[in-house]
Amino acid sequence: MEIILFLAMFGLGLLGFNWLMGYRKDHITIDFDERYMNFSEYVKAIEHELAKQGREVSYKGNRTFIIDGRPYIFIERNISMGGVPLQRTILKPEK
Repeated sequence: MEIILFLAMFGLGLLGFNWLMGYRKDHITIDFDERYMNFSEYVKAIEHELAKQGREVSYKGNRTFIIDGRPYIFIERNISMGGVPLQRTILKPEK
C-alpha cells in the first residue's frame, strides 16, 4: 500500500513540476545559454530565437507577444540546475 501511495505522490509531483516549467499544450518554452538582466535585450533575444524557428513574431509591450497571429504572455522562470541558474522563457497563449 505504501508503494502505491509513494508512486501516486511521485507522479503528482512530476506533473506539478512539469506544469510550473511550462511543459503544457500550446506553450512555447525557450532556454537561453546566456542570462539576460536587461529586459529589452531579453525581449530582442526572444524575438530573434522565435524568428530563427521560422515563426512570425512581434512584441506588443506589457509582456505580450504576437506569435503566428496569436497573443502570448511572457513568463520568466529562474531554475537552479546543479548550482547553475537557468533562465527559462515560457510563452503562454492568452485566452
